[in-house]
Amino acid sequence: MAGSLALPGALLAALLALASPSLTPIHRAGYCSFYGECGRNPEVDTSLVSSNVPCLNNTPAQEATGALLALLRSVCPDLARGDNETTLVCCNYEQLSALRLSVALSGTVLARCPSCARNFASLYCHNTCSPDQSLFTNVTRVVNSTEAPGLAVVEYQSFFRQRFADAAFSSCRGVRLPSTGGFAIATMCGRYGAQLCTPQRWLDFQGDKNNGLAPLQINFQLVPNGTEPGDDIEPLDARVWSCSEAPSEDEEPCSCQDCAESCPPVVAPADPPPPFRLGEADGVLVLCVLLFAFLAMVFLVTLLCQRRSKGLTMPQAVPAARGCSAWVGNASHQALARVFRWWGTLVASRPLVVLVVAVVVAGGLSVGMMTLRLTTDPVELWSAPGSRARQEKAFHDQHFGPFLRTNQIIVTAPGRAGSRYDSVILGAKNFSGVLSQDVLQALLELQERLAAIEAWAPQAGRNVTLRDVCYAPLNPTEPTLGDCCVNSVTQYFQNNRSHLALTALQEDSKETGTVDWHDHLIYCVNSPLSFKDITALELSCMAEYGGPVFPYIAFGGYRDSEYTEAEALIITYSLNNFPHGDPRLEWVLSWESKFLEVVRDFQRSHGLNLSVTFMAERSLEDEINRTSGEDLPVFTLSYLLVFAYIALALGEYTAWSRVLVESKVTLAVGGIAVVLGAVFASMGFLALLGVPSSLIILEVVPFLVLAVGADNIFIFVQEFQQSQREPGETREQHLGRVLAQVAPSMLLCSISEAICFFLGALSSMPAVRTFALTAAVAIAFDFLLQMSGFVALVALDARRQEAGRFDLCCCCGTGRGGPAREGARLLRPLLEKFYTPFLLHPIVRPCVVLLFLFLACAGLFLMFQVPVGLDQELALPEDSYMLQYFSALNQYLAVGVPTYFVTTGGYDFSSANGTNAICSSAGCDSDSLTQTIQHATSFPNVSYLAIPATSWVDDFLDWLNPTSRCCRIHQFGAHKGEFCPSTSNDPSCVLGQCLKTLRRPTAEEFQRFLPWFLQDRPTLQCAKGGLGAYDTAVSMDENGTILATRFMAYQRPLRTSQEYTAALRAARALGDTLTRTLHRVPDTDPQFSVFPYTVTYVYYEQYLTVVTEGLVTLALCLLPTFAVSFLLLGMDLRSSCATLVTITMILLDTVGAMALWDVPYNAVALINLVAAVGISVEFVSHITCAFTRSAQPTRVARAAEATITMGSKVVAGVAMTNLPGVVVLAFAKAQLIQVFFFRLNLIITLVGLAHGLVFLPVLLSYIGPSPQVPAGDTPGDTQGAGTTYFKDTDTDKPGKG
Repeated sequence: MAGSLALPGALLAALLALASPSLTPIHRAGYCSFYGECGRNPEVDTSLVSSNVPCLNNTPAQEATGALLALLRSVCPDLARGDNETTLVCCNYEQLSALRLSVALSGTVLARCPSCARNFASLYCHNTCSPDQSLFTNVTRVVNSTEAPGLAVVEYQSFFRQRFADAAFSSCRGVRLPSTGGFAIATMCGRYGAQLCTPQRWLDFQGDKNNGLAPLQINFQLVPNGTEPGDDIEPLDARVWSCSEAPSEDEEPCSCQDCAESCPPVVAPADPPPPFRLGEADGVLVLCVLLFAFLAMVFLVTLLCQRRSKGLTMPQAVPAARGCSAWVGNASHQALARVFRWWGTLVASRPLVVLVVAVVVAGGLSVGMMTLRLTTDPVELWSAPGSRARQEKAFHDQHFGPFLRTNQIIVTAPGRAGSRYDSVILGAKNFSGVLSQDVLQALLELQERLAAIEAWAPQAGRNVTLRDVCYAPLNPTEPTLGDCCVNSVTQYFQNNRSHLALTALQEDSKETGTVDWHDHLIYCVNSPLSFKDITALELSCMAEYGGPVFPYIAFGGYRDSEYTEAEALIITYSLNNFPHGDPRLEWVLSWESKFLEVVRDFQRSHGLNLSVTFMAERSLEDEINRTSGEDLPVFTLSYLLVFAYIALALGEYTAWSRVLVESKVTLAVGGIAVVLGAVFASMGFLALLGVPSSLIILEVVPFLVLAVGADNIFIFVQEFQQSQREPGETREQHLGRVLAQVAPSMLLCSISEAICFFLGALSSMPAVRTFALTAAVAIAFDFLLQMSGFVALVALDARRQEAGRFDLCCCCGTGRGGPAREGARLLRPLLEKFYTPFLLHPIVRPCVVLLFLFLACAGLFLMFQVPVGLDQELALPEDSYMLQYFSALNQYLAVGVPTYFVTTGGYDFSSANGTNAICSSAGCDSDSLTQTIQHATSFPNVSYLAIPATSWVDDFLDWLNPTSRCCRIHQFGAHKGEFCPSTSNDPSCVLGQCLKTLRRPTAEEFQRFLPWFLQDRPTLQCAKGGLGAYDTAVSMDENGTILATRFMAYQRPLRTSQEYTAALRAARALGDTLTRTLHRVPDTDPQFSVFPYTVTYVYYEQYLTVVTEGLVTLALCLLPTFAVSFLLLGMDLRSSCATLVTITMILLDTVGAMALWDVPYNAVALINLVAAVGISVEFVSHITCAFTRSAQPTRVARAAEATITMGSKVVAGVAMTNLPGVVVLAFAKAQLIQVFFFRLNLIITLVGLAHGLVFLPVLLSYIGPSPQVPAGDTPGDTQGAGTTYFKDTDTDKPGKG
């Protein structure tokens, strides 16, 4: 051990040998090294405090008496002896007064931790006034004084024991700055900042004459424990208070936020629950596999048992015995058939009258669209007015105004090589390629152009400049351009070209060289709150507007705290925001438009060297609106394709000569007009009721109603074409009979879908609610118009065709009319000859069931893999400039958005208990609001908070500290009793501190001094002024009662909507914890609460409940489908269950396919899934209804007949009317359209078609009911009646249904 200490001792001896032995010849207790003042230091040009230096004086210490002793007890209590003892010092009153000012400046930062403040003051007290000064100091350089007799000391050595320096540093290293959430030590360690600061570096900075505070150069020498420097030097090893100790009876230990030793045992928050696993396997996958195995086993065992029982007995197939439910069902069906037959005959007899009435009613309701209110605001679309996020947003905006508007530019220099800079005083640093002078000059040029913007606001009739709309925290009433809050790297040079180009000769005791912008930047990124750097440049680090530029906001893409290696430079313009209806909103929107133009021009001109990405607050909405306009042709083409298909497919052609007669273009146009009329009528009707609409309704509802309506059109028209007129039956009676056959299933589908959507309208999401309501009304109107207007059109078309007149031109014709004959068909023969026999083959049927059971279980597993949320990028077109911005933001952003913890009214901040439950300095509660938030930032992966909350309460208490000159009152004169700012040297302010002792203010003092604090501009003399940082953080009424406050923290960077949702959930949990804690404070209102707020919460709140709400909404949609099927199918439980099971499986497979095709689940997807239920009803219900009414002898035969008669209509009417339009959407520019309308609707159509045409017939062939009507009374295709499609190998048992 002795050998290890020999080397440091030898180095210290060498340092002493280099010093002039004649300057401090005596190193003895009771002797000084210097005393008194010898004027200003000629080597220090500018200093924040007096730069007077002491006179060389190696003589005995002097006795302190009178005013000097009193001041010593106040400033350096550790050096003052008891009342009966003599106190010796090595300083006079002037020196001690200067020391008091210097200590007071540091005290505003350190006073929140009394132990640290005491230890820091003790360092300088011993150096300046200790009676044993010569024992641990050694003067190394003096100059002749021109202001006083003697030699002026300009440099000396100060020897500290290592443990003394370590303990003092340790007591201060954790002290926080409430205004920034950072560490105070970062401003006191020069270029090293908080992370790299050590006791030696800390003291070196304190002793650097260039730091703006030290009047002379002090070279601190830390002597290792157990060694002696020699030459009678005894290193200072004075008493040091640990941060967990109270330095006096009147003071408190440092708080947990400032001192880790004061913290109770840290309990890490619980980790999120691990994924559900069974052994090493995914638990959900195992359960789904077991479920499939169970269902498959049950199915196969049941099938084998049925086959065995049928092998023993082969009873004759007879219709099932009619029970009460069957009788009621048959009676209701016959009643419906009679009503629709009468109605069809009536409409066919008077088609023009019915058509005119339908047009008038639909047109009259459509006129209501003139009052239509289109909602485009995402907040209004996806967040319910009564939701928690909306209420919290309204509260925040009421008391603090809307969230600031952000306009941001991210600049990188890809491929550009970096450089290494050797600073004379700050050491070597690496600089990235983007941090070069030419790039900074280009950014200055850009900001000068942006500052010169004049944007024309048409409605206001004036030009708008940046000063009209910018956020100016330190001069909000009459801002100039220089007052605007602009955060950028060039603000370290006050956006001044001459400051950026400035160089200076740097001289110190070690070496000499030139300093330039590199040195200033290195210093400022580590000390952003400095009003002057330590270089010969003597530039401020504060921005032009007077506030600090925190490097984590101006730089991106750096590792640790190596800001000079940042890959991106970020420029942020903060603009005031205004509510809708405020004319100033037009001002800021106009300025942002010009902002985008200027930055685009900058991007083009510098595109070869720099990568420039950017956004304005209005950009997202602009891009969405642009996309909507550009995609209108795509939607138009989609509808045209559907129209063309319907026009061609409705016709049934018998010969080329009759093509013009047998075409159905007019009927197709009428059918589409009925669908559009229903949509417009529903939107107009709801508009008259005051229900708003949205773009998503305009895009989805017509598709949905077209799918539903086209299916009904095909079923009705094709049934009419295929049905032969009976002997003696008129055309009108024929049409009525056909309508009686098909209308019950159309009614079943329409009622199921309408009720489904009406129940979906119970959703709390406005967009889902209005969509479901519009869809429900539109489907109801569509059915009514089809039963009236379209039936009338079919009657007129039949009259035209029988007369042999051409379609589209009914005045001309062939003259060869007559009833329609059977035409060429494609789908039905394929289904009858090939598809249905194969599907219902005894070997194929079990395979189909097993396959679809597997798909359902796979869909159930994949459902848990679907991501929940909607990333902003999906809302943008593929060619949007915003995509590049979001990519750069995710890659380079170092911190996330600000998060405010807002307190409501009903809390007494002025009481001691109320203050202590909020603050984080000495004497505050260990579970106070700010300390709890700070604790949460220690676990950013759980809390999603990165930077602790700024605290106006803590800075207010520091501002009141009597050792500072922040809060003073005029004692006499014209302004007696008024606030005296820290910059004032008025004699009436002397000894006018607001509080005479360090204590909590009384309630009266709190209310009196708080407004002064909030309007006090931060200065060098008092950096704790609240103007700019806190003047908008406290909302008070005219009586001074606090109505609301907010404490600002920062989230960690969030990349996905899942992270944003998790951050909201974590912040709300933290807010609930804070609320419970503060409720323990006496006299707190029971309604008082603390809630988190940031601008994104109102968008992401939906994802907290969207899964549960989606399940409830879909369940509510399925229930009426089952109930209506049960009632209208004659209380047939089996058929109703088959319908419900099939639609449920369609939803499961749809959601599973979403996971495979990268379609996230969110409110837009939920709207499509709700629509999927409606479309699935079309795929399922018609076939089920046909099966139920079939009189074929076996289930297989009835399933075959239903598939053949209704399958072709479902394919032609539902699938083929959807597919052409859906496929076209793949060419839309908007990714939102591609993902949620092309992909999801294609999935819904294909999955629905597969289940309706493959699985459902097989399922009905197994579990469908037995026939309940006499043979020969089969509604539907008369050609299918009585036909036996298969041999009786699967005969139903008598009595079984």
